[in-house]
Amino acid sequence: MAKLDNYLERKTAAIADRKQDWTAEPEKAVATVKASSKVAGITGARPTTMGSYTIISDSAPGLAGHSLGPTAPEMLLGALASCIVHTYFIHAVLVNIPLDDVAVDISGSIDYKPVIGMPSLDRPAITDIHYHAQVESPADAAAIEQLHAAVEANCPVLNTLRYPTTIQRDR
Repeated sequence: MAKLDNYLERKTAAIADRKQDWTAEPEKAVATVKASSKVAGITGARPTTMGSYTIISDSAPGLAGHSLGPTAPEMLLGALASCIVHTYFIHAVLVNIPLDDVAVDISGSIDYKPVIGMPSLDRPAITDIHYHAQVESPADAAAIEQLHAAVEANCPVLNTLRYPTTIQRDR
């Protein structure tokens, strides 16, 4: 028995329910996700609401922050890591791969010079993003490689970053 069998059983039932719902009403498979952020008084910290959850985002003291929470770039990488882990669960269920553990570590580089108005040849962005996925499972290596490929192809946040979509500022 794999360590995550109980969770994967619940995940299997949830996926079966969603497939049934979305087969009957495909439009229900499309969800609108929302987030908002604002400055908290004079602190510069930014309560950021995602769904019904609020996380404080802040910068380090070097940019006049108080380190009260992750920076926005850290939140982006955290969202990517979380989505990759979740996609491993979903696709393990779809191809019946037992899991003991899944962990993802992500890193990237960001040149902050253009963020503060200094000249740079590059636009301000997180670059050189690398992740390592550690999947512990009694399944054979070939099955785990297929799982890695399925995650690469189907992780929504990974695909959003790899194949960017249009982002518009509404007036």
